[in-house]
Parts: sequence; structure tokens; C-alpha cells
Amino acid sequence: MKTTVPKAQRLTLALVGKTNAGKSTLLNLIAGQAVAITSPQAGTTTDVVEKTMELRPFGPVLWLDTGGWDDTTLLGSERKARTLQALARADIILGVVAVRPGETPDKELLHVIRTAGKPVVVVLTHLEGAEAPAEWIMPFTEAGAQVILKTDHRDTFLNRLKGALTTVLPREFLAPPELLAGIVPPGGTVLQIIPIDSQAPKGRLILPQVNVLRNALDRDYISVVTTENRIREAVERFRPDLAICDSQVVGRMIADLPPDLPATTYSILMARLKGDLPALAAGAVAIRQLKDGDTILIGEACTHHAADDDIGRVKIPALLRRKTGKDLHFEVASGKDFPTDLSRYALIIHCGGCMINRAFMLWRIDQARSNAIPITNYGVAISEAQGVLDRVLQPFLPHP
Repeated sequence: MKTTVPKAQRLTLALVGKTNAGKSTLLNLIAGQAVAITSPQAGTTTDVVEKTMELRPFGPVLWLDTGGWDDTTLLGSERKARTLQALARADIILGVVAVRPGETPDKELLHVIRTAGKPVVVVLTHLEGAEAPAEWIMPFTEAGAQVILKTDHRDTFLNRLKGALTTVLPREFLAPPELLAGIVPPGGTVLQIIPIDSQAPKGRLILPQVNVLRNALDRDYISVVTTENRIREAVERFRPDLAICDSQVVGRMIADLPPDLPATTYSILMARLKGDLPALAAGAVAIRQLKDGDTILIGEACTHHAADDDIGRVKIPALLRRKTGKDLHFEVASGKDFPTDLSRYALIIHCGGCMINRAFMLWRIDQARSNAIPITNYGVAISEAQGVLDRVLQPFLPHP
């Protein structure tokens, strides 16, 4: 039976370089098939091409093949923006550099490598001999990149590539973090509280709910699932070690739980897994300082048709206006789009990020931090507005 791993859970690798450096040819060589169009015509790749595959021993990966960095067409600046977005999503960047007589390493690409804050492997292409000139290798190694030479012999090249990737592989792919790690005792019981309302997908669960259930099974916990209407009954019958709920019913959950029962929300679990929970918790405190006329950015990692009671577009704005009593304004950025100018926002409230990878979520948090804009996420913000944030953060605090 074929299984599909979501893109957000794959090791993401972005190919970047000048036009006709050989990025798409390289991707086809790695894939062993023509997944990207190649041509001597400059600018063949006009948008980011995504390709999922299995790459042993790394497992499921996502390749992002970007347009030429030096694209000078009318849409060149927009394509460069898409490339920068791809680099933000990447766990590892692969710089593809064509070594041509009379040229020198591209300074702008070197700058990108130095400032990306990501592990980098540089692949030197268009070499006729077996060795690359030192004047090409040194600038990239000095910038912190692993450098390998491309060969058309697929097995030889893949061995070189895998060796370089192993050297720079981020720690979370060596020992993947888990949603429930450290907050449930061995053999414990987890209570999931899932409301069935107009936003609940018919006949299925949302990804964080599925991920928690699977992690509980992997760790050999007992899992109990109920709605918010039977919390007290479930606690009495099963005596769970941890209760987890959808953020929309966090107030109801806390009211119905014994005060000594650890509890949290799916969104807070996602904040710990995908982002920086202390930073997002600190960001929620900014809700207390909001003023009349402040503009808040709602960040959605996925695109969807908004329901009449959409959590990000309707429920959170209404909750914050009611909580603060202020005249607040809200803007929405959805999918992979994220504003380059954050200066006009008093606060950013992001979704749980289940549809993007951790690298992209951390990049968004870093963009907020570098602009001195507080950032939090849906669940943390809702818990703060409901006055229960300290309670749902308690499972993650150090215990004496």
C-alpha cells in the first residue's frame, strides 16, 4: 500500500543558482527521470518546481527547483522573490554553480549563502576535468558551504551528494522531535477533546489531531477521544495523564478538568514542534498592550475557503476586540505568502503551521523578531484571551 508523507514533514532542499547553471538537469539526474524541463534557452524554469521523492537514507524529501537567480526579464524581480521564499522554506540549500572559463563565482549568490542561515551544499557543474579550480572552491567553503563536483554518472554523484547532505543534516532530522515527548509518563493515557462543529472536516480529523493520535500509538500510550460535551465523564472513567483540546474549546476544557490534571491544546503542541514556544508565548502577552487603531496580521499557512465562523478571520478578531475593548484592524496573509514589510503591524497571530515545515515557520518567527514585532499563534493567543495561558503552558515547564 502506497503511503503519502505530507510536504510539511519532508526534508526540504532548495536548488538555487544562475540561469543555465544546470539546476533542473541536476534535479532530473537525482530523480532518475525528467521531472523538470531543461533547455539551453535561459529562463526555462520560470517558477518554483516542487518534486517529492524518496532519497535513501534520508527518507521522504521535497525538492524546490527555483528560477535563475540572475533572471533579467520583466518578471525577474518577482521570480527572485519566489526564490527567496523557497530558501526560507528549505532545510538545506543546494547552490548550483556553473564553472565557466573567464568567469568568477557569483558574489550575489555568495551573499545569499552567507545570509540564509541554512546549511548549504554547493554543486559545481560544467567541469570537463576531475578537479575544480581552487579560486572557485575557496569562496564557497569560506562561506560555510560543503562543495562537491557534479558527474553525469548518477551513482557516483548521488554518493557524493548524500555524503555532503549527511554532513550538514539538521539535528531534527537525525532525531525527529515528537509532539508528546516529555509530557506524558511511560504507559500513560492521553485524552483528546475534539469539537465537531461547522469547521470540522466531514468524516475526518485535522492533521494535528491525527499526528497526536499517531504519536500516542507510537509511544504505546492509551488514547481516549471525546467531544467537549463529555470531558468530565471521560476524566472520571479513564483518569488521563494529559488532556489536549482544540483551542476553540480551551475555556470549556479548563473549567471541566480537575485543577491538577495537565492540559494543553493542539496549537500549543504545534508551536513547540514547529516553532519557538517561548517566543510565541511571549508574543501573546502583547495582546494586553494593544491600542485603538492597531493592525494585526493573521498568518495562515494554508489556503482555504473561509467559513462564516472561520477561526482566523472571524473568531479570533471578535475574541480580541471583546477582550481588549479596542478598535482593532486585521489583515490576512495565506498560503506561502508572507509580507516583506511587517512594520505596520502591532502583532502577528499565526496558525499552528501544520501545512508548512519547521524551517519556514522559524523563518517567519525570525522575520517578526528582526522587525521587533511580537508574534504568537492561534492557540496561544486564544488561551491568553481566555485567561488560561499559564494553565495550558504548565506541562512544558520544568518540574522540581
